[in-house]
Amino acid sequence: MTQPRIGFIGLGLMGSAMCSRLLDQGYPLNVIANRSRERVEAAVAAGAVEVTSCKALAEASDIVMLCVDTSQSVEGRIYGDGGVLAGLTAGKTVIDFGTSLPASTRKIGADLAAIGAHYLDAPLGRTPAHAVDGLLNIMCAGEKAAFDGVKSVLADLGENVFHLGALGSGHTIKLINNFFGMTVATAMAEAFATADATGVDREALYNVMAAGPLRSGMMDFVKARAVDGDPNMLAFAIRNAAKDVGYYATMAEEAGAPSQMSGCAKNALESARDDGFADRMVSEMVDYFAANLKSG
Repeated sequence: MTQPRIGFIGLGLMGSAMCSRLLDQGYPLNVIANRSRERVEAAVAAGAVEVTSCKALAEASDIVMLCVDTSQSVEGRIYGDGGVLAGLTAGKTVIDFGTSLPASTRKIGADLAAIGAHYLDAPLGRTPAHAVDGLLNIMCAGEKAAFDGVKSVLADLGENVFHLGALGSGHTIKLINNFFGMTVATAMAEAFATADATGVDREALYNVMAAGPLRSGMMDFVKARAVDGDPNMLAFAIRNAAKDVGYYATMAEEAGAPSQMSGCAKNALESARDDGFADRMVSEMVDYFAANLKSG
C-alpha cells in the first residue's frame, strides 16, 4: 500500500525529530524552512523535499502537519495567498501538533471543512527523544472518520494515540495538562530556592518530600536541575510554558470559568521569560527564583 505524502511545517526540536521518524518509516516528506536552515537541510539530506511556500507544500502532500509555537503562527501558515488553505483540495487532512487555543482550532476546522478538507488537533506529550523512536503520546481530536484515515501514520509517531472527541478537545486537554504540570514545576522550583534562603539542603528537602504523596515525575524533573545539575530532564522552554499557561487562562475565561490557580505560575513564568530566561528550560526556574531571592 502506498504511503501518504506528508508535508511538515515547523522543524524545531520536536518537529525535526518527528521528521526523522517519518523518513525512517519511509514516508515521502515535504518540508519548508522556518527558523532553522540547519534542520531543514538535515531533513533534505535524509530524503525530504524542500518547498518554498505553505501552499506548495499542501499541493504536494496528502497530509499536512504543523508543529509550531502559537495559534498566531498556525493561522499565519494556514491563511493567505501562500498559505496551506490555498493549496488544499477536498479529502486532504491537516494536523496541528502544537498547543493552540481551542477557539482558533475550531475556526480553522470550519474553514477547512468548507472546502471538504479535514482538520485535527493532536498536541503531544513526551520529548523529542521519544519522537525519534515513535514513542510520543498523541492527544488527537476531530472528526472520527478523519482520525481513522490518518491513525496508522499517527501510530508510527506515537506509542499512545488517543482520540478525544470533537475538534479542539485535544488542545483543551493539553492546556489543562500543561497548566497543572507547569504549576507543579514552578512551585517545586520555588521550594528549592526557599530551601537555599532558609539554609536547608536541597537534597534533604527533596528526600523528605519525595518520601510522601507529593512525589511526581514533574518533581523529579525539577530535582534533576536543582540537585543533579541537569536541566534537560524537562526539555521544555520557559517561553513555551508561559504561553501555554496563558492560553489555559484565556480558555478558562472564554468558558466562563476564570482560573484562580494559574495566575501565580503564569506570572512567575512570564517574569522569568522577560528577565532573560525565555529559552532556558522550565526546571531552570530554580535558578531564576534563587537569583531573585539573593537579589531581594
